[in-house]
Amino acid sequence: MALKGHGNKEIVERVISSKSDARAAVKGLKQLAVSGRCARECIDIGYGFFTPLEGFMNSKDVGTVCEKMTLADGTLWTIPIILDVESGEINSKGIKAGETILLTYTERPLAILEVEEIFSFNRNKIAEAVLGTNEEKHPGVKMLNGFKDTFIGGKITLVNMPQFQPPFDKFWYTPKELRKIIAEKEWKRIVAHQTRNVPHSGHEWLMKGAWFSANGELPVEKLQTGVLVNCIIGPKRAGDYIDEAIVLCHQQLHDSGYFRDDIHMVSFALWDMRYAGPKEAVFHAILRTNLGCTHQMFGRDHAGVGSYYDPYDAHRIFDRFSEEKLSIKPVRVLEWWYCPVCGEVTYSGLCGHDTKVQNFSGTLIRSMLTDKVKPTKLIFRPEVYDKVMECADIYGFGSPFCTEKYLAERQPVFILPPL
Repeated sequence: MALKGHGNKEIVERVISSKSDARAAVKGLKQLAVSGRCARECIDIGYGFFTPLEGFMNSKDVGTVCEKMTLADGTLWTIPIILDVESGEINSKGIKAGETILLTYTERPLAILEVEEIFSFNRNKIAEAVLGTNEEKHPGVKMLNGFKDTFIGGKITLVNMPQFQPPFDKFWYTPKELRKIIAEKEWKRIVAHQTRNVPHSGHEWLMKGAWFSANGELPVEKLQTGVLVNCIIGPKRAGDYIDEAIVLCHQQLHDSGYFRDDIHMVSFALWDMRYAGPKEAVFHAILRTNLGCTHQMFGRDHAGVGSYYDPYDAHRIFDRFSEEKLSIKPVRVLEWWYCPVCGEVTYSGLCGHDTKVQNFSGTLIRSMLTDKVKPTKLIFRPEVYDKVMECADIYGFGSPFCTEKYLAERQPVFILPPL
């Protein structure tokens, strides 16, 4: 039976799994090296994470995404997926529309691209439409401004399957693999939790609150609602949590019994955050639809940065779409905090002691981890603290946060084997 993803379109894997077939497919093709971002997006497209996209967007799709938040065929879409190339390289290699070329990454074959269109597009227009600003200090604008001057649109097919390195290999699932696991678990409702952080108690209760919301009226004799933690793995900046700690600490919540085995699992997706606030929230909902999720939680300032968006813009944008456009249901949540009067971690939508509460300060938690001060279990589960410290020693050169040494010398998330 066909698996349906976003827009009720079939999830199709565009992958040549046979090495001999792949070698034959790439023989004699012109080669074009791509950036890490484009390599990650090739993998996403190839395995169906970006269904219904079959490749990098052409100018018409980019235009309608900017103007209408749809692809050219009317399917809801909010972030342009673009392959950027220097025009001089296109000219020197004689790349033209209508031919097939080989995309390489780390000097190894990655995917073949059927070149449909070579075009330019105003990057300021993309920034204004998607990010709502052209200010260079916005990280999404900085990313766009770093794009090369010409774009190539066309379908891609992976010819070299990435090999994910430990510990990521334990958490890598394609959409089809996740759908199979969900069916085996007999989950009827799956609520996605997106994260780029090691979980503190506020994150834990975000997930638990969303589970209650999604489970709703379902019977409880056999639990049929699951939480899918879907970590975002992409470029890191100094001060971010190291990727290894993110996936392993979320798994530690599971292993320590703070979530039952039958209602929780950890996975990740490759994505370079644009910090596009509400537009990126919609994109994340599309991604999780393709993973098989029925719900996704959206908290305060989802995918935001600085003061570019209202903290709850990512909530409001979902009022604009019908189930025909977007089948996944948003679970909109306020903040979880510790209340000394209630004597517990509680929800800002319920607790009336807002002048006395203690928010989960990321700055405070980071300073505790940096100084190796074990927080109270009301802030951080002790097993999670122990795991993040272990990750610091094993993967982070002594720190749970990205340092210049980590960024320069870390092990890759995935490698491409020789073809």
